[in-house]
Amino acid sequence: MQNSAAHPTTTTTIAAVATPTGVGAVSLVRLSGPAALAVANLATGGRAAGMTPRHAHHCRIVDAAGEVLDDGLMVVFRAPNSFTGEDSVEFSGHGGMLVTREVLARLLACGAVAAGPGEFTQRAFLNGKLDLTQAEGVMDLIAAQTRLALRAARSQLEGHLGRRTTAARDEVLATLAHLEAWIDFPDEDIQPHTGESLRAGVRSVLATLDALLATADQGRVLRDGARTVIFGPPNVGKSSLLNRLLGFERAIVSETAGTTRDTIEEIVSLHGIPLRLVDTAGVRLAGDPIEAAGIQRTERQIEAADLLLEVADGSEPRPPAMRLPVTSAKRLLLLNKTDLGEHPSWQELAGVRLSCAGGEGFDELAAAIRDALHFNEAEWGDHAVAINTRHQASLRNARSALLAALELLQTPASDPELAAIDLRDALDALGEISGRVDTEDLLGEIFSRFCIGK
Repeated sequence: MQNSAAHPTTTTTIAAVATPTGVGAVSLVRLSGPAALAVANLATGGRAAGMTPRHAHHCRIVDAAGEVLDDGLMVVFRAPNSFTGEDSVEFSGHGGMLVTREVLARLLACGAVAAGPGEFTQRAFLNGKLDLTQAEGVMDLIAAQTRLALRAARSQLEGHLGRRTTAARDEVLATLAHLEAWIDFPDEDIQPHTGESLRAGVRSVLATLDALLATADQGRVLRDGARTVIFGPPNVGKSSLLNRLLGFERAIVSETAGTTRDTIEEIVSLHGIPLRLVDTAGVRLAGDPIEAAGIQRTERQIEAADLLLEVADGSEPRPPAMRLPVTSAKRLLLLNKTDLGEHPSWQELAGVRLSCAGGEGFDELAAAIRDALHFNEAEWGDHAVAINTRHQASLRNARSALLAALELLQTPASDPELAAIDLRDALDALGEISGRVDTEDLLGEIFSRFCIGK
């Protein structure tokens, strides 16, 4: 973890409105830094100095002439027992836009400076209150739109990812120390199985990294949604399926073939899984240039999909198999119109039987989507971890370095010092995840995504 004492931002006291812009019942203004209590004391006419830490006190914010700007509740947090690890103050006042701006302006006039995006959380990281994965978990928690996304963000904020990567880093460090002892003291009484012990340590860490890397797709789906393309021939119920999943009439439903000429995209949460639903034009020989363009767009959507929902009319004879663009997406067959009876040609084929008209079969569809995207409870586990793109890059770098070290350790004629270099590279890559190496360039990129006041 970085040493925050030398960091220039910690010599200033920052202030910001922590609640969203607009009119509400209550607004929250935050202060953090070495002069937080002095600024609050000046803005309250001397009231803040006598406040008991971590207790709410009624007080008034006054201007330089002693006129009351607002009254509300103030809580003082003394370092290091605060979110940022610094002296901090939070004032909850009335939620009007003008009165909130006036309170913030008074705090700035009393010596605070305006906080940048994510600066409170950044200070929590710099002061050792959070590691970098937990800081990112704060942002994921704010942005979560589904139950599973909230669960994964909470897991990360509680430090599950940080602990797993730190444990892996510690294991690499122990392996490196053992290897360097082997290199530096060849005449000492080193156990004869040292080589296999080192290889076993590297393999153990590789297994941990592979397990974490396997959550990358889940993390992307939770944060961005699974791109789910609804496709099939005309008049099989694609738009009806979209409307049923959304719970409102988004797409035009018509018996006329070719009604959907362009793609329609909407976001829905299905049992906690965010889906970016894309309704597409029916795939057939186009009747006009506009329909042909719509079918071409359907093919492009299929190529970019995470999940394909192929809709067919189960009450009609099974048509010839559709030729699809090359894709790695999971594919589910949905047999619609089961309320009309199922044609015998479909009976031996696996698929989800449903009725968009009557609503039957949608629980089975939800379960099938969970299984296809690997979000069932057995695979998701009790403590969800879902890495993001930054974690994935660092884990891949660490994995490559460990594989290189393992290959050297398995080659009797190789120089063990070269393996030590690879292990150090793996240490650095793993340290980047939790912020245990120099991360100055990384901080600006991560915290710039935060809102002001967090």
